Amino acid sequence: MASANAAVKPGDSITPENSAQVKDLVSPGVYYAVTHGMHMDIVAPERIEWPPPYREATEKYSSQVRLTNDHRSLIGYVAGQPFPLIDPNDPYVGTKVIWNNVWRPIQSDDYDLRFFDCQSQYVRPGQDQNMIADFEIGHYAGYNLFGRTEVEPIPVDPDFKQSGRMWLFAEYPVLSPENMRGNGIIRYRYMEPKRGDDSWDWQPGTRRVRRLNEAILSSATNASTFDPDHYSGFNPKTEQYNYKFLGDKQMLASVHAVHSPENTCAYDGGATACPEDWEMRHVYIVEATPRRDIGQAGNALDKLSNVYVDAELGFQPYIDTYDRSGRLWRAHIYWLAYRDRPVPDARVAIYPFKREFVVGAAAIDVQGNYSTMCYLPGQHTPEHECWYINMGAIDKDFCSVKAMVASAP
Repeated sequence: MASANAAVKPGDSITPENSAQVKDLVSPGVYYAVTHGMHMDIVAPERIEWPPPYREATEKYSSQVRLTNDHRSLIGYVAGQPFPLIDPNDPYVGTKVIWNNVWRPIQSDDYDLRFFDCQSQYVRPGQDQNMIADFEIGHYAGYNLFGRTEVEPIPVDPDFKQSGRMWLFAEYPVLSPENMRGNGIIRYRYMEPKRGDDSWDWQPGTRRVRRLNEAILSSATNASTFDPDHYSGFNPKTEQYNYKFLGDKQMLASVHAVHSPENTCAYDGGATACPEDWEMRHVYIVEATPRRDIGQAGNALDKLSNVYVDAELGFQPYIDTYDRSGRLWRAHIYWLAYRDRPVPDARVAIYPFKREFVVGAAAIDVQGNYSTMCYLPGQHTPEHECWYINMGAIDKDFCSVKAMVASAP
């Protein structure tokens, strides 16, 4: 590992020409992106601290958390990170790393991402961007009923006892393209291990709400390569997958991004964000395999995913998905920034401590050389403060079918 780390140092610029230097320091999916044009600026690593309320909740509650007898679900969890002490020799360490990802410190209460855009295009090394589709969405929002640390009610919303819902998610309305204007999706996750997610979408063209089959949550639709299970990293129903710990190592990740909005990469046809800062990080690698005997995982198109989880963040800087023949299929890459506000000139979304913000995300079909790159905040949106995290910006009613339908232009 020492020789691999020595291959790069702060101040280096990585391009396709010297991409071999990072081959052992990134996932195969990220390496594909680098060899196809994405540039990296290597910087010195910096420590990332958890938000103080999340850290305090971890110290208060984590000692009482354990896995259920079948080693799939949690018992005793209240708030914070469930397993702050990771032992690589633990036979169930892979499952524990994934549960840390579920209850990660990026957000614990609520969030509202306002006005962001995603651009789809073919990966075109050395060529200009040729955009196939440009999506603009009004809100990407969520509300946790469990594990709350900053906004009352803390730590559990009383509605949890009646509904059993862990979290609520809403993405609506689509503002462009015109043929999708007004579309939206609502999704609910339940604490009950065997109960799958409920989800609905709204299509103004047909003027009807449609209940979605679970299988569609792991499927990309329209001209986008993103599926709902990867909107925010690895996010399918936790119990519907088996987990195998593949190890931990020092790897490159972009967790102190300097651009907001992100730069459209001029070297790969706009498939990724670059140039951007990348640094060495301690990363856990977990193989996630769909259980074919339960829920939506029985219909998942992928054979397995390798989930790369940053040990400090409890969030993955990238995920590689493999098709049923075992070939690399999709690469998901996330760029994060660590600051006290999402954009330098923010006036409302300002925090008393630094926290992580996802400022860019790409889903790349490496077999079809096709990418959807999302900018958070959007590059050309009317309101660019963008991220409102744990500020009470939305409530449970916002994540309802009624609100989604009412918002359609």
